[in-house]
Amino acid sequence: MVEATEVLVSPSREQEREPSMQDAFHRPVMSGQALEMLHLKPGAVVMDATIGLAGHAREIIRAILPKGQLIGIDKDEESLAIARERLKDNEKRCWLVQEDFRNLDKALESLEIDGVDAFLFDLGISSYQLENPGRGFSLKAEGPLDMRMDRRGFISAYDLLNNLTEEEISTILWRFGEERFSRRIARAFVKAREKAPLASTRELAELVTRVLPYKARFGRIHPATRTFQALRIAVNRELDALEEALQKAALFLSKKGRICVISFHSLEDRIVKESFRRLAKTGRFRLVVKKVLRPSSAEIAENPRSRSAKMRVIERVR
Repeated sequence: MVEATEVLVSPSREQEREPSMQDAFHRPVMSGQALEMLHLKPGAVVMDATIGLAGHAREIIRAILPKGQLIGIDKDEESLAIARERLKDNEKRCWLVQEDFRNLDKALESLEIDGVDAFLFDLGISSYQLENPGRGFSLKAEGPLDMRMDRRGFISAYDLLNNLTEEEISTILWRFGEERFSRRIARAFVKAREKAPLASTRELAELVTRVLPYKARFGRIHPATRTFQALRIAVNRELDALEEALQKAALFLSKKGRICVISFHSLEDRIVKESFRRLAKTGRFRLVVKKVLRPSSAEIAENPRSRSAKMRVIERVR
């Protein structure tokens, strides 16, 4: 890392936009399967650890009323504002907290809850976040290199790309994006920032596309997809947080309670798979489904973004 005096700070940190219900449409992935797998009953205590825009939460609350409790946490303040509006009809049964799910234990303890009947983790980024240029997640729209889920966080994608060494950037792209051209891309970033700091999503996407071999520029996904994924994961420390969150959820899970996780890329799924296997080996948990569940062909046709989703479920048996 460079010395603190050399750190470049994004000039676009103040360009933040208030959440709008008009552009907050998001279709939750595998919602029906999640409800079935969670095995919810009236009166249950449920944590939606990635409540987002409350797509899953609205279905969960219907299943656990009249006396159930829903605890929703999310790092994104804008998403929480929308979730709160969408759940206002049942606000007395819902508690929403802005928090990283790695700190779900703190959220539960603050509410004096020591047992949870079901946990849901939907690890996908919402359409609202993707399509808001100001958040910096989009490959297609011009926006600042931000990518922070929690805007209270200090480190953005801008900070990483303009301050890390070529080797450090290459490592991020390989480790979190499985990008086979990570060294070539990192070299191009460092060379480009010698003239001016890398500052926009469009600049980033175009630069990645230019430096890739010709054949690698054409495929099912945009050539910069893995780079954007890697930077987002690094900025938000997503993989470390996931492993920690699953360990803590298991500690709070009630007998016969279930943890359901919907992941969207192999790195996340690997962590979930290994975490659940370790729990099952203790004899206190069982895998509800031994093979990963996937969305139906009908759902994929209706919502193409669901095609990469994978679901795993575990239950506490004693």
